[in-house]
Amino acid sequence: MLIVTVETTVELAAPKVLETLSPSRASDFKLCPQLFKFKAIDKIETPATVHQARGTTAHLALQRLFDDPATDRTPERLYDLFREAWVELRNSEYPDMFESQEEEREWGIQSLGILANYFSTEDPSSFEPTARELDILQEVGDMTIRGILDRMDETADGLIITDYKTGKAPPERYAIPAFFALKIYALLIRQRTGKTPTHLRLLFLNGPTVYEIPINDRQLDAMERQLEALWSAINRAIVSGDFPTRTSRLCDWCSYKDICPAFASQGDPAVAESGGTESGTGAAA
Repeated sequence: MLIVTVETTVELAAPKVLETLSPSRASDFKLCPQLFKFKAIDKIETPATVHQARGTTAHLALQRLFDDPATDRTPERLYDLFREAWVELRNSEYPDMFESQEEEREWGIQSLGILANYFSTEDPSSFEPTARELDILQEVGDMTIRGILDRMDETADGLIITDYKTGKAPPERYAIPAFFALKIYALLIRQRTGKTPTHLRLLFLNGPTVYEIPINDRQLDAMERQLEALWSAINRAIVSGDFPTRTSRLCDWCSYKDICPAFASQGDPAVAESGGTESGTGAAA
């Protein structure tokens, strides 16, 4: 009897590495790798909140405000644009957000009050933005970065990048980390246009409060090196499945706290397994 042994080679699928990375997901990994895993790898959705609904609707209204002639950019027009945007978004993006019309009405009144603060931060009739809700897909070295920039203006002092926030501003000492994503956008703009933005602005409508910092080529060079290191660290984490938790005061506001392995001892012991030990193999957004 002749016995023939056939050798077969089984190729195991290698974990995917990053295809693209957004400034917001880069910020997540810098803040807490486990947070990044929940959002970008596991893609665990969390219930929409009234704050998210307000932010999305306000962004759309502010974007459309600059479609109008400068003389028509009034508070009343912005309120109308907010109402129109909410009618568009309510059923498709935020169904069953409110239990009653009265609750929705109260949210709307609060939202318009916050939106009114915008006019105490700047006069929208006095300038024309260079870009609004700019979708950027940009190669930076070996990386591909994608994001949506709220607004960019070209002034006598140079390019200024502005990010709208409908929440309350953190104390100034905690605001600097919030500029991390904006520095990435500034790097993308420099890569794309050859021009270096001169200032970054965080415009918090609930206050209102405006934080602004200058930016230069030296800082953007450092950001590019930091982004390269972050890109490599994320790829290593994807391959190894190791996304460590990094706790801070911000954990109290994290939507994933109930399933985070860092807080497993405070709840169901099974959280440690479901929240942090399984590796992810998907590419990040």
